[in-house]
Parts: sequence; structure tokens; C-alpha cells
Amino acid sequence: MPGTPRRPHPTRLSTILQRMVAEADGPVTVGRIRQALGDRSFATLLLLFAVINLIPILPPGSTAILGLPLVVVSAQMVWGSETVWLPKRLLNVTLTQDQFKAMCDRIVPWLIKTERYIRPRYWPFWPKQGERIVGAICLVLSIIVTLPIIFGNWLPAFSIAILSLALTERDGAMFGFGVAVGLAAFAVIAAVIGSAGAVLGYVWSHAGMWF
Repeated sequence: MPGTPRRPHPTRLSTILQRMVAEADGPVTVGRIRQALGDRSFATLLLLFAVINLIPILPPGSTAILGLPLVVVSAQMVWGSETVWLPKRLLNVTLTQDQFKAMCDRIVPWLIKTERYIRPRYWPFWPKQGERIVGAICLVLSIIVTLPIIFGNWLPAFSIAILSLALTERDGAMFGFGVAVGLAAFAVIAAVIGSAGAVLGYVWSHAGMWF
């Protein structure tokens, strides 16, 4: 909003992750990552869990676990919660030191580049309204992230990362970009599901000829 005093700028997520890599001396839990973030907004936690899902650091099917924090955080945003809550089971999800370092080596350079272009501009929402709208969009996308679709989680997770970055700085231009990526994710998922349905339909209709 024009004339609104700029909020004190928190430490960048890229800086926090770099510090954690330097200090890591063993496995890293989701709880430890959340603790390192300190008193952070929902948007920052959403961004953290989104970028974790952008990197194929665990075997196929791991997004069903790593996508759950996205569902939990975004649902609380829609509800209008004041503080972030995560179940103990999610807080205990663990990455090995090598997995965590590999993840950070991939995402930190991207974060550093992206953070340079985020700034307050063209934000169309009131503060709490914007958080709930972004939360609602991210809730739908995060449910898609948890689905067992090969390579189907990347675009939704990327859209969530962009939308959460937009929310942290009230950047309307970045919000529009995030929505566009989200729509592309829906189109890709619809095409994958449609293709799978067509294949199954073909197999079913010709099953009698084969057996």
C-alpha cells in the first residue's frame, strides 16, 4: 500500500539455510529447520516446505510425507490462525546431512537470485485477506503435491514457492506469476490424469480380446 511504512526486513531464507549447512553435524529434522526459522510468518514456512519438495532428495513417494507440512500450514492460513502448528510426526521427519546439503546446494542459488527481485508492488489485498487467499490457492496446490503422480509435484511446489515469496513482500507482480504457474500445474496434472484414464479405458475395452 502506498505510504505504508516498510516492515523490518527479516533474515533471508537463503541466509538461514546457508548457516544451517555450515553448522549441521548430523541428520536434520523438520523440527530443527522450523526452530532455525524462529518467529516466522506462515509465508516463510510455506516457502521452506515448498522448496524442499522441489528437489528429488528422497525416493519416489516421499512427497506424500514432505507435502503434508504444506497442507497443514496452508490450511491454517485459510483458517486465519495466528501461530503455526505442526504435528510431532512431521517435526520428526529427518533428512540426512548429505541430503540436506544437496538440497541446499540446489535451492540456495535459486533463492538468492529470486530474492533480489522481490519487492512491495501492486499488492491488491488487505494484509489478512491476502494471507487467506494465498493460503487457499496453496492448499489446493499442496494437496496435488502429495498425490503419487510422477513429476507431478514440481510445478505445484514451484507455484507455492513463488506465491509465498510474493506474500512475504506483498509483491503483486510475483503473485500474478505464481498464479500463472499454478494454472499451468493444473493443466499438466489434468493432461496426465486424462491420458492415464484414456489408456486405462483402452485396456479395459480390449481386455476381452487379449484374455
